Amino acid sequence: MKKWYAVYTKPNHEKKVSALLSKKKIENYCPLNKIVNNLKEEKKKPVYEPLFQSYVFVHITEQDMTLVKQQTGVINFVYWLGRPVNIKGVDMENIQEFVDTYSNILLEKTEVSLNNLVRIVSRKPANEEFDNVIALHSTQVKITLPTLGYVLCADAGEEVFETISYERKLVKV
Repeated sequence: MKKWYAVYTKPNHEKKVSALLSKKKIENYCPLNKIVNNLKEEKKKPVYEPLFQSYVFVHITEQDMTLVKQQTGVINFVYWLGRPVNIKGVDMENIQEFVDTYSNILLEKTEVSLNNLVRIVSRKPANEEFDNVIALHSTQVKITLPTLGYVLCADAGEEVFETISYERKLVKV
């Protein structure tokens, strides 16, 4: 069964490793952060940089791990407690949606607290929903990535937020 894993790459080799893995038909994802500088009106050309420095995500089986490690630019898998970190699919979906929705994203290392969900009610046609959104400050939205220990932060512009509090209930089986 395929799972998502984080691969640690040589510095500034994220895009190269992603391209190489794609060439080898290995499913991967290198989230690119759209950076827009507001210095001058005529120079608002966006720059795309890897969101996670030295990380590329791969969707593989355990048998494919050796093949991934052999690729140029790959140092190793990211480990936690002696095992490669298995990243939840919901975290990968949240990263993809967040990167597609926002630009100038900041990445913060943090302890994770899963107390609230937030629904983003946009003034634009699309409504976006993210699990694990932990904080809102004026127009800023933050979303946790529990299996990675990071928080993604971005300016949400003119969107309207509605906080949804919930409690997890244990169900006996």
